[in-house]
Amino acid sequence: MTQEAQITAWLASQKDAMLAELAEMVNTDGGSYDKAGVDRTGAQVKRFLAAHGIPTETVPRETHGDCIRGIVEGGHAIGTGNQRSNIVLMGHRDTVFPKGEPERRPFRIDGNLAYGPGVSDMKSGIVMNMFVLAAFAKFGGAPGPLVGLFTGDEEIGSPEGRPVIEAEAKNARVVFNSEPGRASGNVVKARKGGVFSVVDIEGKAAHSGGNFEAGISAIGEAAHKIVAIHALTDLARGITLNVGLIQGGQSVNTTAPACQFQIDLRYVEADQRDEIMGKIHDIVARAHVPGTKARLAIKGEFLPLNPTPESERLFSVYQVSAADSGLKVEGEFTGGCADSGFTAAMGAPTLCGVGPVGGKAHSPEEYLEVDTFVPRAQAMARAILRLERAGV
Repeated sequence: MTQEAQITAWLASQKDAMLAELAEMVNTDGGSYDKAGVDRTGAQVKRFLAAHGIPTETVPRETHGDCIRGIVEGGHAIGTGNQRSNIVLMGHRDTVFPKGEPERRPFRIDGNLAYGPGVSDMKSGIVMNMFVLAAFAKFGGAPGPLVGLFTGDEEIGSPEGRPVIEAEAKNARVVFNSEPGRASGNVVKARKGGVFSVVDIEGKAAHSGGNFEAGISAIGEAAHKIVAIHALTDLARGITLNVGLIQGGQSVNTTAPACQFQIDLRYVEADQRDEIMGKIHDIVARAHVPGTKARLAIKGEFLPLNPTPESERLFSVYQVSAADSGLKVEGEFTGGCADSGFTAAMGAPTLCGVGPVGGKAHSPEEYLEVDTFVPRAQAMARAILRLERAGV
């Protein structure tokens, strides 16, 4: 048997093992701010890789989940003109859900669908990467070193994971980011960038009946700013702004001494980021309600993922590999953000959304299509094996 036949046959035999690992991971708490929980999923990854003879390196993070690198030695790229060597399989272990969510709705399978917090976004992608690494450790054949990078804070913009991701991308020949495959079955070739920021406004408290004139309303100022910020939305250019959280005030009969709101900016092209953020800064700096003060702070951000000739060649290799695994795959654009934008910005040809197919992420209805687990793993393995022949 060829190495491709050996690897794909072995992956086909591992479906039950994949689901068992997924069940354990989904049933482990792991919200972005739960470092201990995210690190428990990291311990699971390390145990699995160690059992398959794959060495790991832990990159400690102070506040969020540690980053883990698993390395499978492979051959060396020849004839590609690419001085970068590593083939990177990437994914994040954190979820958006609050503490105790796995106890409230643990992993379960109903027919061809699996449910549970993070089941598709993106614990199934993490497990898939683990098994693809194991397959190459067992049978060899990779045209370069394989690096599995498992991070722990993507859902909040990778504040501690980003430097690790960018350092990895500097030596990445290609990057497969195993975010969930689209509900259509497609992968992701392009994503928006995003900036998540918070505005704090200071006013002055006063009795709203007996001493109204002495008050300075932070909520009133926030209202002016929010309307102006939402007006920056430009759908024709793919730019959207959403104030999704707001809090403030002291009581209904007190002029609000403080208010805070949070902004979600999404954009397509890199230069749009500075353009719109500059306008937001101007809005924040201008006081509509005299006496108010405001400040803007960025909480996290993602860079856009846009196709390049190199990433298009990578997609072509993957598309044929998926077809040979029984999958019809096209490339999609999505407004969602991911760590793939960081690797693409570092010049690494990147393909995203190559994980098992799922949908309704970040909701109690999140699901995974179980029968896509093995074919998507096989598609990735085939694509890796064919990189050399395709000149990628």
